[in-house]
Amino acid sequence: MTVLRRLLCAILLLPLFCPALAATAPALPLPAQTTAPAAPPQAKLVLAGRTIFVFRTAMAGFTPDDRSEGARKRLDAALARNGAQQPGIHPINEGTQVMLDGALLFLVTPADTNPLAGDTTDSVATESAAQLTKALAERREQASPRYLAIAAGLCAIATLAWLLVLRGLHLLHRWVGMRSAQAISRRLSRVKVKNVRVLDAEHYVRFMRHAVHLLIWALRLIATYLWLAFILGKIPYSRSWGERLQDYLVDIISGVATSIVNALPGLVLVAVIIAIARLVMLTLGSIFQRVESGELQAGWLDKDTAAPTRRIANVVIWLFALAMAYPYLPGAQTAAFQGLSVLVGLMVSIGASSIVGQGASGLILMYARTLRKGEYVRIGDAEGTVVELGMFETRLRTGLGEEIAMPNAWVLSNTSKNYSRVLEGAGFVVDTKISIGYDTPWRQVHEMLELAAQRTPDIASTPKPYVMQTALSDFYVEYKLVAYANAEAPRQRAEVLNRLHQQINDVFAERGVHITSPHFIQDYTPPEQA
Repeated sequence: MTVLRRLLCAILLLPLFCPALAATAPALPLPAQTTAPAAPPQAKLVLAGRTIFVFRTAMAGFTPDDRSEGARKRLDAALARNGAQQPGIHPINEGTQVMLDGALLFLVTPADTNPLAGDTTDSVATESAAQLTKALAERREQASPRYLAIAAGLCAIATLAWLLVLRGLHLLHRWVGMRSAQAISRRLSRVKVKNVRVLDAEHYVRFMRHAVHLLIWALRLIATYLWLAFILGKIPYSRSWGERLQDYLVDIISGVATSIVNALPGLVLVAVIIAIARLVMLTLGSIFQRVESGELQAGWLDKDTAAPTRRIANVVIWLFALAMAYPYLPGAQTAAFQGLSVLVGLMVSIGASSIVGQGASGLILMYARTLRKGEYVRIGDAEGTVVELGMFETRLRTGLGEEIAMPNAWVLSNTSKNYSRVLEGAGFVVDTKISIGYDTPWRQVHEMLELAAQRTPDIASTPKPYVMQTALSDFYVEYKLVAYANAEAPRQRAEVLNRLHQQINDVFAERGVHITSPHFIQDYTPPEQA
């Protein structure tokens, strides 16, 4: 039991001594990190200014420079023999040999190729043999006085043609600039609105001159590029540079042509989508136009809501057409196009919040039929005829030389009084208030106000004008005359009120009643009656 107890204690205390044992234990040496040896630099085999082959790796202890130097010596030896100079290839187990007149020049190994690009030793060797054939031909041309003379003549002719083209472009620049300026000035002078010119020709002339200038310079650069590629291609020493220029130009033209051809199906689909959207919009527009004119009745849709519904339908149609045509637009799948779309959407969503609120308020006013064009209303402190009920603002014309524009959100949040909804037709309510003392009988006041309304032109006889006593104040009675006018123009209501006030003054003056508001203090008894 004692031994067992000691063993148990040793097991429990072992973790306490492990850190100390680990600290005193000798550190084991870490394996040294090995770095990959640097790849030897590449070496080129060049003949007559043309690269025949690029040695990319070492072989059998020979660096790429050694392999290039050896291939160069073997090539010089083969050329010194003045043979037929026929390049060829010969596959072996280690790779593919490039031969010249049956003699080995160099070996293309798998390490010299790029497997990711689909290259093989045979394909690379074939390409090297083709480049060697061109280089040998150029080498022979460099030693041929006849070919050099012909090339010099062709270069001289090409240079002369290039100079003539530049001179012709200079003359064309002057002629097109002059004719375009005259044509634009003559045509823009005919663009008039009410016999007033609305377009300044000098801005368009300046723009056309800049456009022609840029076009002529682009043609000059293209002509220079073609001339340079031709000259370099005819000189044996620089033919590889000329071929590069020609290949680059061909690649650009083929790339542009390929992009255009690839974009044509998408553009055709976009055109079809736009045509269908336009047809649907015209069809709905004709229906809404008949509803707006009153020829067609369509339930909830009437002449007041036809115009805003047509606008909403047009927006929805074009948004749907844009969503359908977006994937087929050229460049729609690029990151730049998508990022620009996101940026524009974010700017519109952040900056157009108030505009959306105003538009929503305008739609509420239109569909709730709170206001109609031509009605006489009072909104807050503004009173006048509605001349425009737009998507974002409502305009009132007071008839006193004022036109008030109010945001639709403000109109919706204020109390509005409509004076044109009591009777059918284009008339409106005309009312006015006066205060008369208690010494004048109220029946006489009613009679005089009604007589004044009857004498006023444009006051409707049916329904008959009436008078209401709206307040019994301390010193006077407040009377309100309510009548109906048949006027339609915005200013006529102000004129009707003006004539009504004039008739009230005349009638009260004829009856000897003063339109005053006296302050009664006490009864006065004359001395002779006391």
